[in-house]
Order: sequence, then C-alpha cells, then structure tokens
Amino acid sequence: MAIQDSNSPPPQSPIKALRVAIYARVSTDMQSVDMQLDSLRQYCSNRSWTIQQVYSDQGVSGAKVKRPALDQLMSDARKRKFDCVLVWAFDRFARSTKHLLMALEEFKAVGIQFVSYQQNIDTAGPFGEFFFTVVAAFGQLERAMIVERVRSGLAAAKARGVRLGRRDCVVNTSRVEILRGYGTSWGKVAAELGISIPTIQKAMRARESEIPQSAAVSFAMAQQEVRP
Repeated sequence: MAIQDSNSPPPQSPIKALRVAIYARVSTDMQSVDMQLDSLRQYCSNRSWTIQQVYSDQGVSGAKVKRPALDQLMSDARKRKFDCVLVWAFDRFARSTKHLLMALEEFKAVGIQFVSYQQNIDTAGPFGEFFFTVVAAFGQLERAMIVERVRSGLAAAKARGVRLGRRDCVVNTSRVEILRGYGTSWGKVAAELGISIPTIQKAMRARESEIPQSAAVSFAMAQQEVRP
C-alpha cells in the first residue's frame, strides 16, 4: 500500500478544457465564413480550448432578428452545452448595442464567457465587468436617442399638419348586407372588399346601432308634421 508523504503537495485534478462555441456570419452568399473560422479555430488551438460546436449564418444580414445558427446557439447556451462563445467581431454577432447587451446578460446569467476576437474582449477577464458596464451605458444611451428621435419626428409631423395614426377605413355596409344576404361567408366578404373581417364587423355593428336612432328621429319628425 502506497503511503503519501505528508510534505508532498496533494494530487492535482486535471484541468477541464474550456468548451467553446464559435459563431461566424457573412451577409451575402458571395462571401465566405472561412476566414473568420480559420482565425477563430487557431485562437482556440493556441489556448488549448475545445471547440464544442461551430455555428455559422451564410448570407444572412446582421439586421435580421431571426438567424437560424444564432438562434440555435442561444438555445444551446441556455442548456449550458458550452462554456464560452467566441466570435470574430461584435458586428458579426449582434445587430445593435441593445441586442449585444441582452445576449451578454443572458450569457452572464448562465455562466458563459464571451470573447470577441477582433476587439480582444474577454468577459471572463478583469476587464469583463467594466465591459458589461460600458455596454449597458451605451445601450441605455441608444434607447434614449431612439425615443428622442421618435418624439422629434412626431412633433415635426404634427407641426406640418400630418395626421398620425391609422387611416380611417370606409366600409361599404350596403354591399356587405347584400353579400351576407346571399349567404357569403365573412372571409369571402373580406376578400372581395379587401378589408379585414374585424373591421367589417365593427362597421356593421356601428351601422346597426345607428339604425334605431335614425328610425326614432324619423318617427318624431313625422309626429310633429301631423300635429294640427
């Protein structure tokens, strides 16, 4: 039986290799993600990181909300299938500062590291917390600027006399009555008039509520005319 020397250091457990998810994206089909992937794979190799999965969106604009590979990456991140997300640059990953901040907060909540190759940003390092603070500040500034632009645009439009909001939709209620009288379904009536079913039904309810009132007015006027 082997006896361990009390002065010898305790045995070290093997260091678990970092599991990395690589994400790459190009905006058009004429471009290729190969340059990004080659650099990111080399980056992992230099640090003895294990590439768990490669996610790439080919010919997908960064402005799009839905991106198949990115959506899958976020889904796998919630299941903690990897320890780190490695991207070529921020603009390859996020469509806006707000989008980047939301993703970083989600990664932080599940304990996933985020690394941007071009910007040399690693959220697991000493600079990580400061980076979160800066991105959050920029996200708040971006939201405030958007709100201010919208308010200024609305004020300018009102000053020019532009009517804001949805335009009134005129419904030919007489035509609707005829079609419904022939047993035409609401769907076919809406298709013929080019108006949604709720809008047509709302107009018909309004018409029905006006008919009793107009009938009462006509009756009152008739009574006045026959009085001596």
